[in-house]
Amino acid sequence: MAYKGYFIDLDGTIYRGKERIPAAKTFVEALQAKQIPFLFLTNNTTKSPADVVKNLSQNHDIHVTPDQIYTPSLATVSYLQSQNNGDLAGKSVYVIGELGLKQPLLDAGLRFNEVDPDYVVVGLDYDVTYHKFELASLAIQRGAKFIGTNADTNLPNERGHVPGAGSVIAMVERSTQQTAQYIGKPEAIIMQAALEQIGLKHDEVLMVGDNYNTDIRAGINADIDQLLVYTGISTKDQVAKQAIQPTHSVDSLDQWQV
Repeated sequence: MAYKGYFIDLDGTIYRGKERIPAAKTFVEALQAKQIPFLFLTNNTTKSPADVVKNLSQNHDIHVTPDQIYTPSLATVSYLQSQNNGDLAGKSVYVIGELGLKQPLLDAGLRFNEVDPDYVVVGLDYDVTYHKFELASLAIQRGAKFIGTNADTNLPNERGHVPGAGSVIAMVERSTQQTAQYIGKPEAIIMQAALEQIGLKHDEVLMVGDNYNTDIRAGINADIDQLLVYTGISTKDQVAKQAIQPTHSVDSLDQWQV
């Protein structure tokens, strides 16, 4: 089947940490040559789209533009706008997270408020402290809506599996006895927002990723076809045990015809 657009995961699909995946570069360049629109759909909120573009260019010789990067930070803005008739003027937020999460919220017109914000948004924060957890927990107890960027409990890097955003969010969930409204993969929220961004319908797009529990489940939850590539997290043995199988699967992206 020929798809009109692609959503593509990054780590494990386009690269493995600092390691290049040659077939991924060829895959992206084939999409570019055929002028097929695509978005890189990442759960990472610590980096801005410009930072992601720089990493792809300098470290992986893949050349795209910032508007081709879509993160839970941007999807959170879209979600909050949808809750407020598109206008966030006068609304406030407290954020646990890096600049890659804070800046899009500020750019959307939200003001920061540590005491009684309308929203508390929690993501991965490399300098998280007890005081930040305290402020977030108290604000939620006062009535702020609790939003989590994504539920990834761990991030794989060269040292092993370090805590991810889901681990940070879990601390706030335990302290408030509330469950966050999650935005990122595998939630349908980010997928619907990405469809609006790319301007296509759910049956016109393919979700490409290496992780069954995030990328493939995101496609399933949003009724979007999926392509699982075995270059990252999920193994064939693990996927074989799943009740719902990916629409397509390949060992390498050079086996897929765009």
